[in-house]
Amino acid sequence: MTGSDEGVQSGAAAPAMSPAQARAARGLLGWSEADLARRSGCDEGLVRDFEAGYGDPPSGQIEALRSALTGAGIVFSEPPQQGVTLSEAHGVDEGTRLTNLTTENDR
Repeated sequence: MTGSDEGVQSGAAAPAMSPAQARAARGLLGWSEADLARRSGCDEGLVRDFEAGYGDPPSGQIEALRSALTGAGIVFSEPPQQGVTLSEAHGVDEGTRLTNLTTENDR
């Protein structure tokens, strides 16, 4: 075997990321398409087109997007229950609870 295929069965490809997973991951992180593009080193148009299901970007670019999301705490689950979650190590900002809203923090 050659290359970096540690943990992957011979002949098996590294897990891909679906457009829906990318959108959901950005939502969990509160990132815009521009945020993901900047953090992954990819073009914002690539992020927009990939998430909309247009084109067929090179796997290296999809991996760059996935790597940026993973680095921010996103955990990808594979079929049959394909989805995304935020790792417990990365706290989720729940924002301000309704009972704590004031005229100063409701903007």
